[in-house]
Amino acid sequence: MITLCNACGTAYEKNDAHPQQCKICDDARQFVPVTGQKWIDFPALLAGHSNKWQQHNADLFSIQTVPEFAIGQRAFLLRTAEGNILWDCIATLDDATKTLITALGGLKAIAISHPHFYTTMQEWAAWFNAPIYLHASDSEWIMRDSPFIQRWEGDALSLTADVTLMRLGGHFAGSSVLHWARNDGIVFTGDTVQVAPGADAVSFMWSYPNMLPLPAATVSEMTRRLSTVKFTQLYGAFAGKEITENAAGIVRRSGEKYLACLR
Repeated sequence: MITLCNACGTAYEKNDAHPQQCKICDDARQFVPVTGQKWIDFPALLAGHSNKWQQHNADLFSIQTVPEFAIGQRAFLLRTAEGNILWDCIATLDDATKTLITALGGLKAIAISHPHFYTTMQEWAAWFNAPIYLHASDSEWIMRDSPFIQRWEGDALSLTADVTLMRLGGHFAGSSVLHWARNDGIVFTGDTVQVAPGADAVSFMWSYPNMLPLPAATVSEMTRRLSTVKFTQLYGAFAGKEITENAAGIVRRSGEKYLACLR
């Protein structure tokens, strides 16, 4: 049986008892709640939670657990000519989600931005017989191995003719975004690049809960890499955090403002 950290959703093997601690939450980029470390077994999660879906365009869906669990991120399902791709992961893999994704053609691949969203990726991969692409720089944060895990290296990896993983670093060494060269281009950022509340700016952090910034050189390199691809839309990790027009210009201006504040 697996058990999940209540604070971040990372799944661990449960033997005779719950783990003593969550390595993800003990790191300064996450946190242990003031009430202490708590756990929920996978069957209990499924009994009390389900997933809601939102269709953003004909070939793009987001999936989010309700009521909110752990970090509260959403995953995305991209329908491409070469097969469906799941971007980022959520903990709840319920029967309805299995049925819906199967009806849409299953999964060609799963790609995850960074360790905070690994959750139950092993269960998703096994159910849909799909490889999981994780950047090798973040291997130490994989809490359960799986034959489906593919550790990729370098700064870019093509998943299909029009979908590319891009390592930007920053939040984690392997923190990545997904570029979909569809129409005028879409970038999915997880929280490697965080959409601000007004959806007219983005920002960059090493630790979001502890409000620790990134150095100027890192942010400069992140925005430089994003400038090499064309995109007008950007979807972040959380519901409502998306920029639907002029996203590349907003990222550029936000990077310039970030660097100006540091100066």
